[in-house]
Amino acid sequence: MARYPQAILVSCEVPWDAEENLMEAVFREEVRLTLRRGFNDLYIFGTAGEGHAVDTARFRRIVEIFFEETRGEGVRPMVGVIGLSTANIVERLSVAYDDGFRVFQISLPSWGALTDLEMMTFFKDVCGTFPDSQFLHYNLPRAKRVLDGADYRRVINAVPNLVATKNTAGGIETAADLMRNAPELQHFFGERNFAHGCMYGECSLLASLAPMTPRKTREYFEAGRGGDIEKLFTLQKGFHDLSLDVLGPVRDGQHIDGAYDKMIVRLGGLEQMPLRLLSPYEGFSEEQYQTCKTILHQMHSEWLTE
Repeated sequence: MARYPQAILVSCEVPWDAEENLMEAVFREEVRLTLRRGFNDLYIFGTAGEGHAVDTARFRRIVEIFFEETRGEGVRPMVGVIGLSTANIVERLSVAYDDGFRVFQISLPSWGALTDLEMMTFFKDVCGTFPDSQFLHYNLPRAKRVLDGADYRRVINAVPNLVATKNTAGGIETAADLMRNAPELQHFFGERNFAHGCMYGECSLLASLAPMTPRKTREYFEAGRGGDIEKLFTLQKGFHDLSLDVLGPVRDGQHIDGAYDKMIVRLGGLEQMPLRLLSPYEGFSEEQYQTCKTILHQMHSEWLTE
């Protein structure tokens, strides 16, 4: 049995004005809109949420607001921390912990690829500092080391409060490896590989397209949870085609994740969401947004219903 409940996990992006100040009212509305759409597992400060770019002052204020907006019954909010050392990460985790959070998302320090010993030390030191909290590991190539099922098997035995992972890359091979070798963890897969994970048991959905496709996201998750294989893989193809068509014109390999996620949030109806990112990263232009919006409404308007 997995250490963490099965769920749909949705990222909340952070809006900045032209001077890179937080647009507090827009951020609060985004969180509220996510909750109104029935997504009670939500988080801030992954790559898409610019956790790598935000300074400590902004981090503190955004965490405070996020806590205020997610105190409702049945809501499981999560705070992500991206840093270059154990000390950096623990410092920011402490800020969120003191505000009341007990579920966190962490990735490996990315200045250099960690060895096996360093990896174990990292998890023991970070997760062990907050023994009454739960941790999801964000497993991505930017950290210069991607963990497999055997890696997680070692960590599971040593770190009881590592409860989940986020793995959005890889196909059935990756999904099978994680599900078979680390079943104690709740694995959050993306739209592309959630269907594969479901073939091996209970898993969860990291729904990057949920702000734009809330109804289809819930249908996809329920198809996987209910074992409706035909619908599951039909929707997997649908998400793939939607992403290719709508975001295809801007998939240039030059933009970081947050640029796409802010585009998705805005395409999903939050028109106040600006496309800009914190320096030095580049967001999309208004012209690019309009191109994607036109394609979405001409080719996939049925995916927009809530």
